[in-house]
Amino acid sequence: MLKPILLLLLLFISSSTSQSNPTSLLEPKRIESLTIQSNEHLTTTCYYDVYITTSCSSPTYTRDQISISFGDAYGYQVYAPRIDDPRSGAFERCSTDTYRLSGPCMYQICYLYLYRTGSDGWKPESVTVYQPSWQPAYFYYNTYVPYGVWFGFNYCNNVNVVKAAAAAAA
Repeated sequence: MLKPILLLLLLFISSSTSQSNPTSLLEPKRIESLTIQSNEHLTTTCYYDVYITTSCSSPTYTRDQISISFGDAYGYQVYAPRIDDPRSGAFERCSTDTYRLSGPCMYQICYLYLYRTGSDGWKPESVTVYQPSWQPAYFYYNTYVPYGVWFGFNYCNNVNVVKAAAAAAA
């Protein structure tokens, strides 16, 4: 509970001098499509530990298909088309699931989107990505992921928001 409050306070302070509305920066947004980058040409691989906490107000479990994509402001991206596994108990209410994903080495992660298909519904509380040489990237959802659209955050144009989110996750 303290992290979301701290995040709100830090985002308000860091955004108070910007032209954007601080409240709108906190809310995940829908995007109809996301360009998936090919990383086959890259020779260096980094590993990212992704912690996804499912809200206690989410359904007991979900059989929905969940995908994730995150990246930096320079076009480096990690994409995992299916991170769900209903047999493993992934995304059960009040639980945290951990994934180790690989992809190109990148700068500070500044965007993260989730994609859901299925009929059960799912409400993530938060997603934290730990990356080599950078602060963790923290994204606070606490809302249902809509069906069939990429849903999440893009802070790439607001460096202060990225710094505040990293500080809140620490």
